[in-house]
Parts: sequence; structure tokens; C-alpha cells
Amino acid sequence: MLEIEIDGKQVQVRDGSTVMDAASAAGAYIPHFCYHKKLSIAANCRMCLVQVEKAPKPLPACATPVTNGMKVWTHSEQAVKAQKGVMEFLLINHPLDCPICDQGGECQLQDLAVGYGATASRYQEEKRVVFNKNLGSLVSTDMTRCINCTRCVRFTAEIAGEMELGQAFRGEHAEIMPFIEKTVDSELSGNIIDLCPVGALTSKPFRFAARTWELSRRKSISPHDSLGSNLIVQTKHDVVKRVLPLENEDVNECWLSDKDRFSYEALNGEDRLTQPMVKQGGEWKPVDWQRALEFVATGLRDVVRDFGPSELGALASPHSTVEELYLLQKLVRALGSDNVDFRLRQTDFSADGARKGVPWLGMPVAAVSELERLLVVGSFLRKDAPLLAQRVRQAAKRGLKVSAVGPNAEEWLIPVANRALVSPSQMVPMLAQIVFALTHEKALEASDSVRPLLPSTASDEAAAIARSLASGAKVAVWLGNLASQHEQASHLELLAQEIARLTGGVAGTVGEAANSVGGYLAGAVPGPRGLNSRTMVEQPRKAYVLLGLEPDLDHSNAVAAMNALGSAQLVVAMSAFNSPSLREVADVMLPIAPFSETSGTFVSAEGRVQSFNAVARPLGETRPAWKVLRVLGNLLQADGFDQADSESVRAEALDSGCGERLDNALDLAAAPGIKAGSSGFERVADVPIYFADPLVRRAPALQKTRDAGAPVARMASATLAGVGVSSGERVRVKGAGQIEIVAVADEGVAPGCVRIAAAHAATAALGPLSGILSVERV
Repeated sequence: MLEIEIDGKQVQVRDGSTVMDAASAAGAYIPHFCYHKKLSIAANCRMCLVQVEKAPKPLPACATPVTNGMKVWTHSEQAVKAQKGVMEFLLINHPLDCPICDQGGECQLQDLAVGYGATASRYQEEKRVVFNKNLGSLVSTDMTRCINCTRCVRFTAEIAGEMELGQAFRGEHAEIMPFIEKTVDSELSGNIIDLCPVGALTSKPFRFAARTWELSRRKSISPHDSLGSNLIVQTKHDVVKRVLPLENEDVNECWLSDKDRFSYEALNGEDRLTQPMVKQGGEWKPVDWQRALEFVATGLRDVVRDFGPSELGALASPHSTVEELYLLQKLVRALGSDNVDFRLRQTDFSADGARKGVPWLGMPVAAVSELERLLVVGSFLRKDAPLLAQRVRQAAKRGLKVSAVGPNAEEWLIPVANRALVSPSQMVPMLAQIVFALTHEKALEASDSVRPLLPSTASDEAAAIARSLASGAKVAVWLGNLASQHEQASHLELLAQEIARLTGGVAGTVGEAANSVGGYLAGAVPGPRGLNSRTMVEQPRKAYVLLGLEPDLDHSNAVAAMNALGSAQLVVAMSAFNSPSLREVADVMLPIAPFSETSGTFVSAEGRVQSFNAVARPLGETRPAWKVLRVLGNLLQADGFDQADSESVRAEALDSGCGERLDNALDLAAAPGIKAGSSGFERVADVPIYFADPLVRRAPALQKTRDAGAPVARMASATLAGVGVSSGERVRVKGAGQIEIVAVADEGVAPGCVRIAAAHAATAALGPLSGILSVERV
């Protein structure tokens, strides 16, 4: 620790700190523009000039390291004169357009100009003009306002991982620009809006929608990926106008993914379901809530009476709240059925009944920075969990070695030390080889539960991964979305836990949705006699209750799901949106509130329980889903449906606590033998970042981005050549059904595989997310 005096106040700071760090610790404010605590030091705005004892001239506080006994004055005559001089230069070319600038009211330049700017400018020459740049559908530009602080440039290179912006030319001709004819396509691009200290970069969807002082601010939690990012949702007249990050160093730091930031556009879209609807004679009729709920209660009661409780099934979205999932399973079980599941895209349920607890990440998110080795199995990490990938990216700069196993090798913008690019059917054998190699590296015996899977030798890739993992003190093994949706997911889990045991590390599941952990805690999984989400559509039921999902896009087998629902006697759909697939198969649609119009709880991948309240009034006749389920319970005369608020439901759902229930251990022995691949091409199905749930699918700005492009059939060049097709040509792909799609060469796809996105209307006809497809030229 070093001693420093700032404005006469003694402060102790760590060796290596800057004057800016010391001033922050002392509570002294130093004006600045280019400095940001999460970015590298640029020291190019010069606004933070301070007086330092024995220094011949003012020094930039952000770039001046602290020395023992240093004396600093932040508001001395010399310092203030220097700061005012810098402000005068910054305002020379800055346009006087504050009244029409979207940054007005929250602009750092505007604020500091009051304290450090002159009443009039001495500059009489013409101001420079900089032409605007097209950065895409999310970020709007007014580049004449830019003060060249380079925060956006440093963010894209250091945090997002790819240098999509840069500075060209010199002096007063300097400009921030993207590469020629390129847009900013990062899944974290919206953060440059927050970072920009002036109005050069603003939100395109929010442009001219409201003034900052007109907005009400409410805290909330992201309903999308499993990280549980903290949000500030801003509303005007009960309409969500903007979403910003709420800083939480343990979760999302001060960042937000574009999915979390811009999906709010769907909340007031044209296809919101705002009134209960009942299908009569093949036509949809709006009805009041009383009639709709009585229709549902009577229908469910009749099915249970005529066909038995086992003919009732419930499917729920993992993006639903704990309260909604808890009351849904409670309602279904009150009717005598155990058929309830929220794991819509999962295909292997052989671990059910063998779990010792609730599957989770196995470690706190904040501990990623301490890892030395990480093995990622079956994941589209960068798009599935953007801010988790960002933490891994920063850890990799500090020495973390990342290894990957799976059929995909798209660019994560993270250095990958070792990669085994294998087809889905070879993922289990590859992990088994890694276990085998680790037993030799560590001179340990393998567990009896995985011994039937172990080979007698290991490939070079497996041996390299094993050596890397064995050399680290803090090791983690993560199973991604593709691994969780794998046909042998339980074997992958067993082997991942064995790798963690052999290396003294932890194994866990990243999880695809806001409540991938919370769904288990809420009990929204089938009991011993119940059917899982896959069996419920392969063995159709007479009645279904759907909560927050679109069956043609959110289920692992869209074809089987639509067929099962279409043949059912009663389908009750609780949805925030008037979905075409629900209109086709449902008999009644009940409008439920999205996250912004209800209170509830999400449990993140690390097991963090986070509750939130509504930020706006429900639209039209929309009602919170937990209230709808509670009233249905009352109409069906079930016990335990007398909760007065969502807090009561949460307390009941999580009464036994959360942390002690998190456990990835499986009391399961691997079946001998390994499932071999069949002839044909193995499907690799990713769920694109902006098609993962109903909200992002309806956000116009997100749907204009590169990541929301039309699906293509991606194959390695050798695989394409085997079909006799060139990249860019159309092919016919056959699965459960058939589609025509453009083929694209991609060396990041394992040989013998075809990568085709799921959760998209254009690919739903293919059926299951995994399996064998045939590909032929059109």
C-alpha cells in the first residue's frame, strides 16, 4: 500500500494504482471523458489534468501512477486552468445542438461544460463536419458530436473481442469509423451507446422517443439467458421506452447484451395478445376473463373425468418465472397428473430420478476470473451467453486456457488452446478418451460409473486436452446448450463430472434460459409416473396446458409437438403473444403478462435468486400468469391456491432454500457401449441468439441484425463436395419433413455434419434438433 495526499486528504492505495483510482478512493471527483474503469488507459481527452507536486506541468490523473508520498491537487488554480483549457478545445468543433440531441440531459460534455466551459467561444472559424456512419440497426450516429475519446474503439477490441471500430486520420480530421462497408455486429454492441460521453452514439430504436427526465426508472431482471443480467427499465406513460444495465459486479458488471437491451420493442408490438380468446366453430372469438377461465376449468375437469389424469400434460417455457412454474405444476398435480415439464428442448431424460439435486453452473459467475483451465462441451458460448463469454474472454487475457469439444468451431473471439471438432455422435467417445488420458496423467483410477465407456487409447486431441486440464489448479467443465440437448446428455454429464473429479475442479451446466435452474426448484418436472416434454408429444395426450411457449419454435421436435397439440381435445395456451402456431392448435388463449408487467423471480445459472416487480401496467386485459393459475386452482376447487401476492408464491416455492438444493451429482451408471452414428449427415442445431424466445423474435431492431439472418445449411467444404454442391447453391434437406435452403461452406462444422438453425419457421419442418438428415442438390 502507498500513501498519497489528495487535496490535503491522506489516502492509502495499492501499488500500481493511478491518481484517478486514488481520487476515487478519497471521494474527490476529477472530470474525465476517455477514462473508464473497465477499459484500458488512453489519456487522450486530457480532461483529467491535475497538479502534482514537483511536476513541471499538469498530469493526466488516469495515466499517472501513484508514488509514495505524492501530493496531488485536483481543483487548484493550475489544475482548473488546464481543465478549462481542454474544455475550450473540446467545444471548438462541437455543434450547438443540445436541444435536439438524444443525449441531452445525460451528457457528460453538457454537464462538465457548465463547470469548466466559458460563457462564449473565442473560435470564429467554421466548425468541422463529420459524415455519419452506418453501424447497423441498433446504434445511431451523429459523428460531428464525437470528441474522439475512443471509448467505443477500446470496448469493441477489449471487451467485445473484435476491433469493429477504429480511428482514422489525424488532428482535427480524426474520425471514429467502422471498417469500409461494415456494420458493428457484436452481440454486445449496445454498450458503446452507454460508453459514449456525448451524443455521437445513441440508441436507434429509442431515437427521439422521449427525454431522459420524462422517464421513470425501475429495477428488473433479464428474462433471456441464464446469467440473470440486472436491468434498469425506463418507462413513459406505462410504455417501456428503454432498457439500461444496472451495475452488478457479480453478475453483468456494467454491461448488457443486445438481446437484453433491445428486446423491449416486442412488449408493445402489434401481435401482443391483450384479450382472452376462445375458438368457436374454427373461429377465434374474444371473451371476458370469467367466461374464458370457466371454459378452461370445465374442459380440464371433463378430460380428467373422461380419460383419467394421465391424459393431461403441461408444457412451460423455461423463461417463465418461478412463481408461474410452481403454480402450474401445483395445478396439474392437483388434477392428479404428473405430466409437467419446462425442459422443452431437451431430448435425453435418463438422468431423471438419478439426480442428487438441481443442475447448475457449479460455481459463481464472478469466479470465472480465477479459473486456470476451462473445458467447454457442446456450446455456442458467444451467442448463448454473451456476457459469460465476455468474462471468459477477460480471464483468457490473464492466463486461462480454454479447451472445447463439440461439432462447432465458430469464432468465440476467445483464444482456444485445444479443440476437438467431432460430430454429435462422437462427443461421448471424445469425453471418454479425455477421461482415459486424465487417468494416466494423474495416475488415478476412473470411477465405476464411467468405466464401461472408457476406451483403450486416446486420440491426440483428447490427450492434449487432458494435459492442459491436468496442468491447472482451478479447473471447470461446462456443458453448453448443445450438450444439454444432446441425445446422450446424461453420459456427457457423467463424463464431465468425472473429468472434474480427476482434475479437482467443478462441472456444471450453463443453461439456456432465465429459469433453467429455477424450473427445477419450482418442481416443474415430471414425477416418477409423469411424462417428460419429449414423451408428451411422442405419446399425445388429450389435453395440454401451455405456458409462454410457441410449440413450433420452442420444442425440441416442432413437428411432433404440432401434431400432438393438433390432435388434442383441449389445448389451453397462456401467452403474451397472438402466435400463429397457437392460433392453429389452441382452443383457448389467455393473455399473460411479460416480465415487464408482472412480478416474479428468476434463478440464474449460478443459483442466484433474483426477484423483480412490474415496471408498467398490464396491456389491455392482460393478467400476470401466476394470478391466472391461482384463479384456475380456485375454480377447480384445489387446495393451496389462496396466495395474495407473488411473494407468497415465491416463499412457498423456495421454502426449502436454494443453495443447498444445487447439486450436479448423478447417481447413475453409464450404459455399456456407445451410440454410433448412422449413415447420412448428423444435424447440428443451434438456436440463434435472436430466435431463442418469443420476446426477441418480435423485436424489430434485433431482427434486422446479421445474427437474425435467414438460416443456411453450413457444412465443411469436404462434406459439401461429397454432396456435389458448391457454397451458395440451394439444397434439399430431409428430416421428419423437408426444406429447401442455401448451403454454405463452413470449416467450423465437423465433417459429416450439417449445421441448421432451430427455432425458426423456415426449419421447423425438419423435426428433432438432433438426428440424421439427407442433403441433395435442388
